[in-house]
Amino acid sequence: MFQAKPIPAPSEDKRWRIVNATMRRHGYQPSGLIETLHTMQETFGFLDVEGLRYVARSLRVPLSQVYGAATFYNLFKLKPAGEHTCIVCLGTACYIKGAPAILSSLQEALQIKPDQTTPDKKVSLIVARCVGACGLAPVVVLDEETHGKLSPEQVVQKVMAWRAPVTEER
Repeated sequence: MFQAKPIPAPSEDKRWRIVNATMRRHGYQPSGLIETLHTMQETFGFLDVEGLRYVARSLRVPLSQVYGAATFYNLFKLKPAGEHTCIVCLGTACYIKGAPAILSSLQEALQIKPDQTTPDKKVSLIVARCVGACGLAPVVVLDEETHGKLSPEQVVQKVMAWRAPVTEER
């Protein structure tokens, strides 16, 4: 198997060692693209343009292919996420049971659209096609905790609590 010489990382950031280890494990072959992107996202929290270019050069694949993979899969994010994430499931069961009303209420309350983060970087609003919890429809995932059968008002209340200033008790 041909193994290319590693290309210098985009920065001195030690997290690139983790990404490089994934590429090395795959022999710097194009077949390691998805796992490398996954490692980069886990390590840095999102995929930036500089990182995508680095992966493309390292794996010897066109940047268009790397960008295509990064934008095709919902798992990958091209912008940093907020401190908190709110995922609204729009799968069939959730859609029928009221997810569009939840999404609309969140958009109005947060003043952002899906796949955006509030200006204060507190909340990212994300939509998913299905989270696999259809029996709980409509489902929202708040900071990786699945919630079901909530009204739009209940979801907005939970999400807006993230943005409330913390007060100290004496």
